[in-house]
Amino acid sequence: MKKRQIVNIVNFIRGVEPRMERDLLTPLKEQIRLMKEHRLRGTFLLQYDALLDPCYTDLLLALDPAQFEFGVWHEIVEPQAQACGIPWNGRYAWDWHCHCGFSVGYTKKQREQLVEVLFERFHDVFGYYPRVFGSWFFDSHTARYVCDHYEIDALCNCKEQFGTDGYTLWGGYYGQGYYPARNNVFFPAQNRDNALSAPLFRMLGSDPVYQYDAGMDPHQQTTPSQAVYTLEPSYPNGGGADPRWVDWYMRENFNGDCLSFGYAQAGQENSFGWDLMQKGILYQFPLFAQLQNEGKITVEPLGETGRWYQQHFDHTPASAIVARSAYDDENKNSVWYCTDTYRINLFCDENGFRIRDLHIFSENVMDPYEDVCCTENSAAYETLPVFDGFRHSGNGTTAGGRLALADGTPLCPETMAFKGRGEEAFVDYGAFTLTLRPRSLTVTSDKPFTLTYHCGKINDHFPTVQRCDETSLTLAYNDAVYTLTVAEGRYTSPYCIRSENGRITLCF
Repeated sequence: MKKRQIVNIVNFIRGVEPRMERDLLTPLKEQIRLMKEHRLRGTFLLQYDALLDPCYTDLLLALDPAQFEFGVWHEIVEPQAQACGIPWNGRYAWDWHCHCGFSVGYTKKQREQLVEVLFERFHDVFGYYPRVFGSWFFDSHTARYVCDHYEIDALCNCKEQFGTDGYTLWGGYYGQGYYPARNNVFFPAQNRDNALSAPLFRMLGSDPVYQYDAGMDPHQQTTPSQAVYTLEPSYPNGGGADPRWVDWYMRENFNGDCLSFGYAQAGQENSFGWDLMQKGILYQFPLFAQLQNEGKITVEPLGETGRWYQQHFDHTPASAIVARSAYDDENKNSVWYCTDTYRINLFCDENGFRIRDLHIFSENVMDPYEDVCCTENSAAYETLPVFDGFRHSGNGTTAGGRLALADGTPLCPETMAFKGRGEEAFVDYGAFTLTLRPRSLTVTSDKPFTLTYHCGKINDHFPTVQRCDETSLTLAYNDAVYTLTVAEGRYTSPYCIRSENGRITLCF
């Protein structure tokens, strides 16, 4: 099967911006104009308050449905709560605080009602129910209800982030899309019977080199909220408003080293205002059209991508994002590999090689808000940590799994070479090679070596060691217990594995 390289333009529409006086209609008009001009197909997602305003709906109803797809954006607003008879606890008619602006702040029955009035209002306007559902994040009961009661083609939620805008999504499937587990949509399902019917796609086109630990200082004592390095057209200097970064991102993200398919979401919500987003959009949209005409990418609506995904994948396929350089540094590289069992990031910079991130997925972990209403301004979804180069760095140590010879000399990487075959990825650094498979990780070298986890702090997102012997390590985090076994190599401590015959194979 040919590896498709997909860009979804997803613009979502809010009906109010309480933080400042801002023209919310001009961004929509300009996005439509430019998509028409460059013959780009895409998706508009409407918040409930936008569905009440003819200024938006009349404009969209006049568009060609062959080019423009419409769906819903599920952040809760005051008129939506009122339509359900639910008291509104927000500071404004739209409030981004988690306890009122997102589904986690409501009971299960209220979550169902909020979905129903949103979908019915959409039906009243467009004459059919939406098939695309998005939000920065949503709870699993809401996602189950949407998928079980409506014909949904695709879901979308925010990229990985720590603390940005008051919520944390951390340790999840890093890019592309996956089939979410029914009991916790932040985890990929490992059993098709426990999977939602529609795939979920991660939004915003994250920088695969810098986004992960943006703002991290190895001398810090606390974990900072992250900066943003994404394809969003409002962000300059290493983001979607920076032509140099955009050119680099499109080249690296769509270089074909993706295993299953390449993916990015572009676009911007109208509440940023046209002045802030226009530089990025005026550069990106013509570039997308050019790359599409050259056959390098396909720009299509989100729902179309979701239907294609369902037709071609009966389970979440392994995926990779390979950046052979940073946008401003040829000597850095990053490989993200994700399966339905784990995610891993391999990273090189001036300090050498490290496994910057390793998180485990388990469909048995329940949604933290399954039977609990969020009462805070912030909320968090997390998976199961092993290595975390962002949250475990501190006190002078940059966290990560490092390779060294028996005498402690670091195994130094040479030029990185990537090769994919099916769901396997082979990453060669000269002195050592990593083979990534859906259920295992193998490191090989021609000399004996160790894989040791170096961490600087253990007070944030750090697992507890339950048991460790030569062949297995059992960890616990947030009431979940998970085990990593070695098929080749031996644990000498919970944080160090010694190779056997020049090999370590870690199984998940």
